[in-house]
Amino acid sequence: MMYNKYIAARKIEVDTIILKLADEGKLADMSAVQIRDHIQSVINPQDVKPAKAEEDQNTVAKVFERFMAHKKNPRTKEIYRTTYNRIKAYLSEDAFKTLKFEDIDLEWLLDFDEFMAITAPSANARAINMRNLRAVCNFAIDCEITTHYPFRRFKIKQEVTRKRNFDVETLRRIFNHQCTEEWQQKYLDFFKLTFMLIGINCVDLCGLKCINGGRVDYIRAKTHKPYSIKVEREAREIIERYAGENHLLNFTDTYANYRHFYNNLCTGLREIRDQLMLGELTTYWARHSWATIAASLDIPKETIAAALGHGGNTVTDIYIEFDKRKIDEANRKVLDWVLYGVHPNTPKKRGRPKKVAAQTNASQSAV
Repeated sequence: MMYNKYIAARKIEVDTIILKLADEGKLADMSAVQIRDHIQSVINPQDVKPAKAEEDQNTVAKVFERFMAHKKNPRTKEIYRTTYNRIKAYLSEDAFKTLKFEDIDLEWLLDFDEFMAITAPSANARAINMRNLRAVCNFAIDCEITTHYPFRRFKIKQEVTRKRNFDVETLRRIFNHQCTEEWQQKYLDFFKLTFMLIGINCVDLCGLKCINGGRVDYIRAKTHKPYSIKVEREAREIIERYAGENHLLNFTDTYANYRHFYNNLCTGLREIRDQLMLGELTTYWARHSWATIAASLDIPKETIAAALGHGGNTVTDIYIEFDKRKIDEANRKVLDWVLYGVHPNTPKKRGRPKKVAAQTNASQSAV
């Protein structure tokens, strides 16, 4: 009975404080957390420590920084940092420092999207920033910093991503291409090696240290999951040509990090792209092309998914480790078809097959 009376008295006290805020016109502009803190300051003023406005840890900027700190993958942090900087560029410095989640409404999001469109016409590029901001808003809600959710009426627009793969004839032209400049050859070889290692990501390839038992074993930077690829003889030839001291390849021995090398790689591949009159040429195309060609050879989808490092989240995947032999066989079939024109259904002949001659017909250059 005594506790019931105490709770009832406290409730009347809290209701009175809330009614007073409503009468003063302050309630509508306050978040749930702000209301809670105000009630505590009135009921127990001795427990409230004076805080300076510049020390507010619940601004969008401060919460964004805490959110990024939880990300272990450097590349993921970099992607969120890009969004952080875009918001910072959209607002004045003072406005960015004091921006609260309650300030972000539908009109704010529409204006921010228009601002990004000035330098990023691609809807997909803007969608990445919007999804990143939405993730931070959800993080703030989960941390009970705010109850405000601005994306309820804002739809993140995205365009259908165009396919990024070469047909087999175009790949053969790339593999047989003679670069006009000697310095470009290593970048072409890097593209080839990426394809031969089942479209391995650049950061993972640059981080490899050695070959163990004829395989490269590593933890994927993107998914943090263990991965293993058999090194076929064609891949080993390239690796031996560019053997490194501190890494498996010498591509990154002279660079501070893989991003510095990646920038030069993109430049080199653009030069080769122009020589071949292609629409695009990046390591992502190597990965997508491997998957497309594997599918054209009737390799099962689950094998292709496992080869690319996808999946692993279903209940079945938890108990069954995918047979690496199937992936090894799939990669061998893809390489035999691209490099030598040997289709899986073609009867095998003794001896090492000859490489397929490059197609010179200009019509084959279309991506």
